[in-house]
Amino acid sequence: MVPAGPCSAQLLTTNQRPRPCSYGGLGFFIFPLTNSNRLLYYVGMMQEANRDATMTCTDCQIGCKRFGKHRNGLLRFRCRQCRRTFTQPHEKPLGRMTVPMEKAALALQLLLEGASIRSTERITGLHRDTIGRLLMLTGERCEKFMGRMIHGVPVNDVQADEIWGYVFKKEGHKRPEEAGDASIGDAYCFVAMERTTKLILAFHLGKRNRLSTEVFIDKVRDATANQRFQITTDGFQPYINAIEDGLSDRVDFAQLIKVYRASREGEQRYSPAEVVEAVPIVISGNPERSRICTSHVERQNLTMRMQIRRLTRLTNGFSKKWENLQAALALHFAYYNFCRIHSSIRVTPAMEAGLTDHVWTLLELLS
Repeated sequence: MVPAGPCSAQLLTTNQRPRPCSYGGLGFFIFPLTNSNRLLYYVGMMQEANRDATMTCTDCQIGCKRFGKHRNGLLRFRCRQCRRTFTQPHEKPLGRMTVPMEKAALALQLLLEGASIRSTERITGLHRDTIGRLLMLTGERCEKFMGRMIHGVPVNDVQADEIWGYVFKKEGHKRPEEAGDASIGDAYCFVAMERTTKLILAFHLGKRNRLSTEVFIDKVRDATANQRFQITTDGFQPYINAIEDGLSDRVDFAQLIKVYRASREGEQRYSPAEVVEAVPIVISGNPERSRICTSHVERQNLTMRMQIRRLTRLTNGFSKKWENLQAALALHFAYYNFCRIHSSIRVTPAMEAGLTDHVWTLLELLS
C-alpha cells in the first residue's frame, strides 16, 4: 500500500493509475510495484519527503524556514531568529564516496556484464581507483547481505563444484620466496547451487585443499534448513570428510567421478579434455541415482567465466589482489540471485526460492 499524494499519482499513466482507498482517515493508493514504475515511485516519495521536510534551530529551538537548496540538491533552512543556516541531512548510501548513485550503478552494471576496470573507466568517466573502491565497498556489503538473506533455506537437491582462477600470477610462476604467500597464485571458488531454484547457496574463495573445503561446507550448512536433502560433488576427496563432519545429519551424499581420455599428441594446451565416462558413486545416505549430477553447477561456472572479467581465460584482466576477486565474486552472486532473471525459470533464483517477491534493481541492492 502506497500513501496517497500528488506526486505518486502523477507519476502513473492513465491505465496504470491505482484506485484510491482510505483506512482510519488515511488515504492510500493500491497498485503493484512493477519494475517499470518502482523507480518513479521512489522519486515521487523523495519529492513528497522534501516538501514536508522541516528543520529546528539547535540554538534557538524554533522552527526554521526554507532557504533554497544546496548545490547537491539538498534543502537549506534558515533560523527566523538568529539567521543561522542549516542543510538537510546528507544521505550517504556509498559511505564516504561521493559518486552519484546513477553513475555508480552504471559502473557496477558494466562490471557485472564482463567489462574490465579500464573499459568501465572509459565508458563512465570514473577513475579506475574509484571503480576499484566502489567494487570493494559493494562486494563487502553484498557478502554480508547474502549471509543475512540466505540462511536456513529449504532445499532438495544441491550441487557443489570449484572453479579455478588466480591472483597476481599462476601458481607455477611463483618464485621460491613467494611459495608461502597464500594471497597470490591459484584461487578456487567453491560454489553450492540448488538445482531446482538455481539459487547460489554459498561460495568460498580459497585454495583447493582440505581447509577451504571444510569452511565451504560450513557455509552450506548455515545456508540450508535442517531437513534432508541430496548433495552431489565432483571427485575431490576432501569433500568426503568435510561433508561427513558438517552435513552428515541432513544429506544423502554422492559423487560423480569423471574419467578423462589421455591427451593426444599435439593437442593444444587449453583444449578441454574429453570425458569418456562419468561414474556415480554413493558415499553416504540414500541418494537417488537419477539426480547424481553436477551439470547445473558446471553451467554456472560458464556463467561466471562470461560475466566476471577476472575469471576470463587468456586475458590480462585477472585480479591483482585477493580482496578484489573476493568482492567481484560477492557482487556477482548477489546480483545473480536477486537481480538477474534466470532464463529457465523466468524469475530470479531468490524469487523461486521464496526469499523475495520481486526482481531487485541494482540500486536496491546497493542500498
